[in-house]
Amino acid sequence: RPPRRRPPPPQTGLVGWATQNGGTTGGAGGQTVTVSDGQALADALESAAPLIIRVQGSLTMPDKMNDVRSNKTVLGVGNATLDNGLNVSSAANVIIRNLTFRGWDDDAVNVQNSRNVWVDHNTFDGGYDGGLDIKRESDFVTVSWNRVTNHTKSMLLGHDDGFTADIGHLRVTYHHNWFDGSKERHPRVRFGDPVHVFNNYYFGADYGVASTMGAGVLVEGNYFENVARPTAVGYAESDPGDLVQRNNVFVNSGEPESAGDVAAIPYSYQLDAASGVKASVTAGAGAGRITV
Repeated sequence: RPPRRRPPPPQTGLVGWATQNGGTTGGAGGQTVTVSDGQALADALESAAPLIIRVQGSLTMPDKMNDVRSNKTVLGVGNATLDNGLNVSSAANVIIRNLTFRGWDDDAVNVQNSRNVWVDHNTFDGGYDGGLDIKRESDFVTVSWNRVTNHTKSMLLGHDDGFTADIGHLRVTYHHNWFDGSKERHPRVRFGDPVHVFNNYYFGADYGVASTMGAGVLVEGNYFENVARPTAVGYAESDPGDLVQRNNVFVNSGEPESAGDVAAIPYSYQLDAASGVKASVTAGAGAGRITV
């Protein structure tokens, strides 16, 4: 008999929407600096020059939300931890990887009016408001291999029901994230189409993915365990959107909701079998799982 072929390992490099529109390279080509206190990090984030910023230790940030300018890679080294948030506002070409956010007072990461952003292999461990919010005409974003734990408001996509300027934007990919007991917003989508949600592991949520306000969301190859409402068409006071769900696994979870159709995904990607997603994501998601 021919030998059994092992499935290919999950993709840990950049895939998804952040590969489009010219791609996302962060501070590549710029200087590399290492910072170990919050003010030094804030100063480097606001530099006009491309930078690769290596973050060491547990840093107390000077502000609740600290601005990140264009062409930056923010890379945690070891067990780097931030106590407040990063604000990617009116910026382009930003990478945030391998950081633990803990105890933030506003949002851990806020992305607004920005494009080509990659948020990868971070841990969001309990804070005040959003873990990762993407809004206000942001576009071409990939959110991959992150872990959300000890938190409720995980990942919002879209400012509010009245912010119709988001139509035609908010193209985001969420893949291989571990929603570990987080309750909601994984993501909660307004207007974005198509939004791509694949190969994530959801555990113990009130709801998984919500499509509202005419959004179009493709939800495929995910593993839902103990999730009351895995996929939702419409949520709270928001009007419904379209949602296509396929090839997902549901364990001790409610019935998924779906409606309409979703525009084609324009990039290539490897879809892992949903049955193996729990094992691969719990082994690989979050800070401290990559070598930098």
